[in-house]
Amino acid sequence: MVEGKERLPELLTIAQVAKILNVTTTTLRRWDKKGKLKALRVGTRRGVGERRYRREDIIKIMTE
Repeated sequence: MVEGKERLPELLTIAQVAKILNVTTTTLRRWDKKGKLKALRVGTRRGVGERRYRREDIIKIMTE
């Protein structure tokens, strides 16, 4: 899995993560609310920012 780690950017968009994990963006939003996969907020989109996910968190979910 270390090989894949180096190919993924440090922060990924919700669309990228949905594709990698083969889930919908709605599922990712639900996981964020439940604390299963927390998102970082960046920017000022509608005052709350866009979700970004850390590479390490994605790798952890993939290996569970």
